[in-house]
Amino acid sequence: MSANLFADAEQLKILSTVKIGIAGAGGLGSNCAAHLVRSGVVHLKIVDFDVVSAGNLNRQFFFAAQIGQPKVTALRENLLAIEPQTDIELVQDRLTAENTAGIFKDCAVVVEAVDKADVKQMLIRTLLANGKNVVAASGMGGIGKSNLMRVTRLNSKLVVAGDGETEVDNVTCFPWSPRVGIASAMQANCVLSIILGVEI
Repeated sequence: MSANLFADAEQLKILSTVKIGIAGAGGLGSNCAAHLVRSGVVHLKIVDFDVVSAGNLNRQFFFAAQIGQPKVTALRENLLAIEPQTDIELVQDRLTAENTAGIFKDCAVVVEAVDKADVKQMLIRTLLANGKNVVAASGMGGIGKSNLMRVTRLNSKLVVAGDGETEVDNVTCFPWSPRVGIASAMQANCVLSIILGVEI
């Protein structure tokens, strides 16, 4: 069974065959994963080392009762509540230059959804070097300026969602749910466009 009631038979076949990697299960990754499951993606690999905290609930696809649980297991529970037949592989670990390529070797597209700039750069560099399609995000802090949110193709394998400027710094520019949600939805739309051969 697929949560997507609108895809045609060929699209459903593709959606049920490919595996999508989610690097980070926070505001971007958790919400992007939910969009993908609702769209009919069947196979996901979700990687995150962290646990759910009260500070996550303003923008991430978790609930108060899940505070203290590993994000990967809590997210799997929530995604299976959308579509119980979803195949979700979990990796509760930090992504490093040594393990990234191996973890995502069986994924057709990887969603970059990590917080730290150095990890983001490492992830993108490593995945591109291994021929992976990468859907990244940059610039989703604060509120307002929704008209500046966009998708930019940087090369044949890399697209970036966000405004490219309004970075979260947790001092003056905080991660609010609406713009994080916009960026995660854009990422999911890019993933679907890539695997279904639709222009981004």
